[in-house]
Amino acid sequence: MRVLTDYQKPSEQGYYGDFGGAYIPEMLHANVAELREQYLTIMQEDSFQQEFQALLTDYVGRPTPLFYAERLSEKYTTNIYLKREDLCHTGAHKINNTVGQILLARRLGKTRIIAETGAGQHGVATATVCALKGMQCIVYMGEKDIERQAPNVARMRMLGAEVRPATSGSKTLKDATNEAIRDWINHPNDTHYIIGSVVGPHPYPDMVTRFQSVISKEIKKQLQDKTGFALPTHVIACVGGGSNAAGAFYHFLNEEGVKLIAVEAAGEGVQSGKTAATTALGTMGILHGSKSLLMQTADGQVVEPHSISAGLDYPGIGPLHAHLFTSGRGLFVSATDEEAMEAAFMVSKTEGIIPALETAHAFAALDQLVFDKNDQVVICLSGRGDKDLSTYMARL
Repeated sequence: MRVLTDYQKPSEQGYYGDFGGAYIPEMLHANVAELREQYLTIMQEDSFQQEFQALLTDYVGRPTPLFYAERLSEKYTTNIYLKREDLCHTGAHKINNTVGQILLARRLGKTRIIAETGAGQHGVATATVCALKGMQCIVYMGEKDIERQAPNVARMRMLGAEVRPATSGSKTLKDATNEAIRDWINHPNDTHYIIGSVVGPHPYPDMVTRFQSVISKEIKKQLQDKTGFALPTHVIACVGGGSNAAGAFYHFLNEEGVKLIAVEAAGEGVQSGKTAATTALGTMGILHGSKSLLMQTADGQVVEPHSISAGLDYPGIGPLHAHLFTSGRGLFVSATDEEAMEAAFMVSKTEGIIPALETAHAFAALDQLVFDKNDQVVICLSGRGDKDLSTYMARL
């Protein structure tokens, strides 16, 4: 295993330990090289940061609150705080990244934006910033996800985006990503691909993590203000590709006293054949431009994932998370569809907050963990549950 002493920074080639890199078709080399050579310089420019921070404040609605969940804390006999990313404009953390990437794309001279989406939150966030900046937007979405996330499809179209269905494979997030990459190959000069998670070829995992790191930056300050201590004992987040978790973990990655807990989707059970628990079943392979852990057959064919939550229905995991898992820095657990549903109703009735199905997996992990009464537990409440009401209603 390659040694990585600073979890926040991949190697120059984009590796977190053994995972990462850029495995891409020759047609995309120029695009990815341009991005890799310029993204850090652009992101560090004063003019970029001023515009980015202003939009995060005045448009996205940051900082999002760090809410002390009194009744949950009583239930689990500890101190539980919720980082309210569900209160961001568009209803999830995804907007943090799309605001950053649209500003980056404009500085690179791109005029056309493509994106992939599963639960639809990244698609909505991408359509939103394209409308804000007057840029063409095409969002690829699995045909199955289009059906189960209809409210978000309607929002994207109302915002002016074209939603193109992916009709191959499982017709979910993996397939939407495949279609987006094909589009990028066919439009290499004028198009920027806004990837929504910490996956894809270098520099995307690092770039998306940096844009999402505003989450943990705020947690540190808010926890300090509330408790006198900047470091929580636990940070819990759901993981598909893993952008909300990467953002919530970022400023604690090198703080060994902070336990980082990532919750994957076990679907109908880790060994059921219908799951998305990548770290439990995955082996090293290459998917969507990077080397990571993914669910695959012995001959390298991707195993179709399953999750009740469209945003976690992905057969791989970001290279940072793969490294956190294999190095032991992060604790990876999983929650089934049923456990996530039960957790969603529990949180709704306990705190008056209806979480997204993705986020519900993070809450489900509370029943798997043991806390001390003095622990400071932060859960990244990554999205609100409006988009999942039809699934929840079927349970009522």
